[in-house]
Amino acid sequence: MKEILLILLLQLIYVPIYTLRTIFLVKNITVLASILGIAEMLIYVFGLSLVFGGDQSFVSMVVYAVGFGLGIILGTKLEQKIAIGYINVTVNTQEKNCNLIDTLRQNGFGVTLYTGEGRDSERYRMEILTKRNRENELIATVERFEPSAFIISYEPRRFKGGFLLDRLR
Repeated sequence: MKEILLILLLQLIYVPIYTLRTIFLVKNITVLASILGIAEMLIYVFGLSLVFGGDQSFVSMVVYAVGFGLGIILGTKLEQKIAIGYINVTVNTQEKNCNLIDTLRQNGFGVTLYTGEGRDSERYRMEILTKRNRENELIATVERFEPSAFIISYEPRRFKGGFLLDRLR
């Protein structure tokens, strides 16, 4: 029974490390990804040796697979908590809401406002770059002032200069 619990525990450590390593590679954080890769392989080899060593029970193989699935959930939740990187949020509104713009700026968000031509009237587009861990705060603020706003959020691969980077210095 100890061996079965150890296999589950190893998977619950291994898979989140695997998830984070992959994300770090995508975000070009290679040194940290390499360190996690070393830990990941040590745990992986040790876990497999437990599963395939000795009596090779069906239960240990199933626990290994279940642990992998649970580890994916755990790794995803962990990554969402630490929210590495930045997002760019585009907010489209029908009216120029100065209260929203002022509130966003007072809360440390850099806002660039554009005026565009919609089908029926002018439209206003705000471009906001922020850290991913502030995405929910940003969207909640927008929704409080503009419940019908059209909001798009995406991760930029690369950027240089601007308000956000000046604040980080």
